[in-house]
Parts: sequence; C-alpha cells; structure tokens
Amino acid sequence: MPRGPRTCAAVLSVAAGLLLATAPAAHAVAPASPSPAAAPQQVRGHCGYYDGQATTRRGDSGDGVREVQCLINYWSGRSVLDGDGDFGPQTESWVAHFQDVHGLLADGVVGPQTWKALRAA
Repeated sequence: MPRGPRTCAAVLSVAAGLLLATAPAAHAVAPASPSPAAAPQQVRGHCGYYDGQATTRRGDSGDGVREVQCLINYWSGRSVLDGDGDFGPQTESWVAHFQDVHGLLADGVVGPQTWKALRAA
C-alpha cells in the first residue's frame, strides 16, 4: 500500500512523541539561574550558605545560622525551622535534639563536631 506524505508525517510524529516520552530527562531545559534572593540549592552536607565550622549558638545570626537551619531541615526530612538566619530558642532546641540523637553533647551549640555530624547526616 503506497504511503503518502501525510501518512509518513503522522508516523514520524508518533514515533518522535514515543521516543521523547521514553527518553531520560536529558532533553529537559536546565533551570534558570536563581535570583540573588533565592535560597541556594541544597546538596547533601551543604546548603550553600556557609561552609565553615565556626561555633554558632543562640543569639547569632547570618549565613552560618541559615546553614545550620537548612541542614537540620534536611536531616529531619521536613521544614522544622524557618531558615531565617536567627539562632533562637527553636533552632537551639533542634540542634540539641540532633546532638542527642547523634551521641554528642546536647548543649544546642554548633561547634566543629556538630558541624561535622550535620554535614554527614
């Protein structure tokens, strides 16, 4: 049976649709660069706010605290802290809980051992 241009085009269209539907997501468009106000992409052990290990405690604020809050959220599997960069009583409580679960001194202060455990969790 002869095939005309419409039949060939229809077959090619269906084949292309099937190919794209079953192909890995490599054809997906990469996301746009985040705006400066957007939160950094979270990667296991690092949220992108801070990569040091300076002692961080209640009353502190800034990117180190945001990193702690993000890592606690990642560890807990849900957003339990606001990620506002202010180390208040709720952040202190969650840090102490994390420390207790990981066999660390549960003082609510993020020192080198707690940073290491947070980034490994």
